Amino acid sequence: MNSTMDGFAAPQNATDISVDGTLPCRTPAEDAQGVETGGERTGGCLCGRIRFTVRGPAVFPHTCACSHCQRLGGTPVMWWAGFETVTWTGEGGEPTWYETFAGEAKRGFCPVCGSRLAAIDSDISEIGINVTALDDTSGPDLVPIHASFRDNAVRWLPLVPGTEHGTAG
Repeated sequence: MNSTMDGFAAPQNATDISVDGTLPCRTPAEDAQGVETGGERTGGCLCGRIRFTVRGPAVFPHTCACSHCQRLGGTPVMWWAGFETVTWTGEGGEPTWYETFAGEAKRGFCPVCGSRLAAIDSDISEIGINVTALDDTSGPDLVPIHASFRDNAVRWLPLVPGTEHGTAG
């Protein structure tokens, strides 16, 4: 089924590592320049029942530290990117959808292993994909450009360099 709705790249060489060896020297915006826009990526859940293919460039890659994402993911932040087209494959078909905000948003997960895979929001045309569900998360267009609800993030987690911060996803 086709659905239309709503990171750090690993350093490739020594010039990608800062003097202290911990942070990329370039900003996410610099890394994303010149990214191919037409590609295809695959991903899926932990148990493999649900697989998907996304097409097109990643849209608005960001982290979110809202209390909802923290509880949904069981983690301090979730890492999202939107894609214009998602094709659900594998024996599990589409994820099971949980309506998180009535009439506004729903989140997709595997009913077998519980992996969080996707998000559909009424005001966003792309489908949101949990970037960690992709088979390859190294694309420079996946590097977060925004950190939503940063003030809600755990204090020991460093900021993603070069991101804008806001209280909305």
